[in-house]
Amino acid sequence: MAKQAVAKKVEVAPQPVAVKSAPQAPAKPVFEFKDRTYVLKTGKSPLVYSMPSKHSQRKPLLYFDKELGHNRELRYATNQPSVFADEQKGTSTLGRIILRNGQLIVPKEQVALQKLLSLYHPFKDQIYYEFDPVGISENELDWIELELEALNSARTMTVDEAEAILRVEFGSKVSDLSSSEIKRDLMIFAKRQPHLFIQLANDDNVQLRNVGVKAVEANIISLSQDQRTFNYGETNRKLLTIPFDEHPYSALAAYFKTDEGMEVYKAILKKLY
Repeated sequence: MAKQAVAKKVEVAPQPVAVKSAPQAPAKPVFEFKDRTYVLKTGKSPLVYSMPSKHSQRKPLLYFDKELGHNRELRYATNQPSVFADEQKGTSTLGRIILRNGQLIVPKEQVALQKLLSLYHPFKDQIYYEFDPVGISENELDWIELELEALNSARTMTVDEAEAILRVEFGSKVSDLSSSEIKRDLMIFAKRQPHLFIQLANDDNVQLRNVGVKAVEANIISLSQDQRTFNYGETNRKLLTIPFDEHPYSALAAYFKTDEGMEVYKAILKKLY
């Protein structure tokens, strides 16, 4: 009788089991330890200004915690590491928050008070703000660069381009200014309102509206008293009906961009110049 074959056991090395790592929550921003200054927003500097430092029925001091989904009572205590009343243990020594001459300097060692004023206090950015010299210097630098961009653009503009921009701000009285006065006023405008100046300088319609105004002043075309139509000055034949609720010269500028309006625009330029 034939012997039955016995199957040999083959040992397999244990395979590592892949473990899925749980998604990690984004790290909370680290609170920087540094001296901080808080300043009243009113522009005034009273000798003494006291802010609420604990929650009460008359002066609520609460912070809505988005993670917990409810309001938490705030209480500043000089002997507690947390400003949340539900995290404070033992007897609390309540502290006062007083701004003298419109400001309060809090050293880096007083972390709890800094966190209350920088992160949680409902008066922040309403009654007071945290003074940030770095942020202020960056804003000032941005403003200076914007001024330079506007002034450089104004310096290279022709008198006609300058007149078009100034007319948006000062109206028809620009026509009474000399070339040097126009250039001077343009530079002043660019320095005082660089953002608006750059917007106008990049707006093609500004130049087109200016041509329209000058054409009306020269009686090449006319604007009806009800400001509903533009007509040819010599024949009083209708040139353009102004759409409802649209500025007459904005409508005229849009018309100048059409094929028909471009021919009218060229004819007006020939008569003006």
